[in-house]
Amino acid sequence: MLKHLFDIVFSFVGLLILSPLFLIISILIKKEDGGPIFYPGTRIGRFGEPFKMYKFRTMVVNADKIGGHSTADDDPRLLKIGKFLRKCKLDELPQLINVLKGDMSFVGPRPEVQHYVNMFTEEEKAILSVRPGITDWASLWNSDEGAILAGSKDPEKTYMEEIRPEKMRLQLKYVREQSFWVDMRIIFLTLLKLIKR
Repeated sequence: MLKHLFDIVFSFVGLLILSPLFLIISILIKKEDGGPIFYPGTRIGRFGEPFKMYKFRTMVVNADKIGGHSTADDDPRLLKIGKFLRKCKLDELPQLINVLKGDMSFVGPRPEVQHYVNMFTEEEKAILSVRPGITDWASLWNSDEGAILAGSKDPEKTYMEEIRPEKMRLQLKYVREQSFWVDMRIIFLTLLKLIKR
């Protein structure tokens, strides 16, 4: 209950405070190619329910139809403004809308596309028992997935071999140990990492 109240209050406050930044980013995306500002990608949430997760669009229109699920920093589908937004994690800001709606929480396992959820083992399915989040232990461990995938001849294979195993381990760690105070610690460490970035 405390976690849900925290999510509602601070996502609303965050959206109000960041509204000028939302406007600037929206103008820059529109200026580059005239396409949609947001990318409402389908992700799998709590109890396996699909939902639309909002991000600022960082790639060309219909990028999901012309490439794989994993995106490297040197992916040719990325917009110029998209590279900057991803590097600074600004593309994630619209997820505050998802937190306000209750699809997501500030802290929780990052939501996956159906393709990766289909690969979950019985143990990994426990990840779907909690509301997905903007940040978690796995996000702190690997805050720049695109940099790891950059230069890879097969980003999908690199993701499966070098990122996914540890990501799953850390997401399960969160599910087992979750509490309001664990969430506060993860939020603090995330803000610290963003400031250093």
